Amino acid sequence: MPFNIMTLSRVDMPVSQGEGMKILERDQFCCRYCGLDGKSSFENALAMSVDFVVPRARKGKKDAGNLVACCRPCNMIKGTRLYKNFEDAKKYVLAQREEMRRAWVAKHARGVAKAATA
Repeated sequence: MPFNIMTLSRVDMPVSQGEGMKILERDQFCCRYCGLDGKSSFENALAMSVDFVVPRARKGKKDAGNLVACCRPCNMIKGTRLYKNFEDAKKYVLAQREEMRRAWVAKHARGVAKAATA
């Protein structure tokens, strides 16, 4: 059982390995936010985790209805924000991913253009 060094107390593990596997199997190893297929490659499988739709930090419960398969990038983007429902969370995550993708493309397109003119 993990130990919280701030409060010097033991804390429950968010989800056991067995519980996590059940959620991943239920969702067919596919991120419920972006659709990443965790079965398509070893790298994708490594990126898969389980997300609390209502975060533990916001009193989210550890039950199957509040847990979804999720890739780590989507999990990081979603963070501990509260949403009205799963669909709102999904819309937010996808919008943030698209914004990040556009910024990345713009930055790298400038770098390619600079290299071509040099």
